[in-house]
Amino acid sequence: MATAAPLPIGTWLTRVVLVAGVAATAASAALIVAGRADAAAASAAAASVLLLLGGHRANHGDGAAFDRMLDALADRAWDGAILGAIAWTAHGVDTGIAAAALVALCFSFLSSYIRARGASLGYTVEESHVTRGVRYALVVYGLWFAALSWTLWTAAAISIMAVIVRTTQVAKEEQVARREHA
Repeated sequence: MATAAPLPIGTWLTRVVLVAGVAATAASAALIVAGRADAAAASAAAASVLLLLGGHRANHGDGAAFDRMLDALADRAWDGAILGAIAWTAHGVDTGIAAAALVALCFSFLSSYIRARGASLGYTVEESHVTRGVRYALVVYGLWFAALSWTLWTAAAISIMAVIVRTTQVAKEEQVARREHA
């Protein structure tokens, strides 16, 4: 019976960093629900750094297809857990913050779907870690300095722009593919 070759240390490190980022994300969401904004901001900041580092490693040399998928899932977990927790805790207190969190969440998920759908069609649809980092930083800043109303709407606007950019990328690649097959 043949044994599988062990994974390279770089691959293991990438996975550990991503899983630690997801754990910090879960902690941040729990702290948001508990009403501990400063601790939630610190945990969300740690999660952001870990997920950006792990995502960079997964997409630029130290990861396989599984690691890139794990990176995408971790980013969705960050958005779902943290923005979802903010929307949940703000819904009866500040409907503007709750709405901003939901808009940011929905468009972030839509942007991710468009990227994944384009990739499944064989198109190159880049995901910018800068865009992700700015979204993360805005939410962390909003949590830390009680400025969620403007930071969440800004994060929502960034996610809306990402949807527009990715949609146009997929449309352009579709046009190129049709010209090549005509």
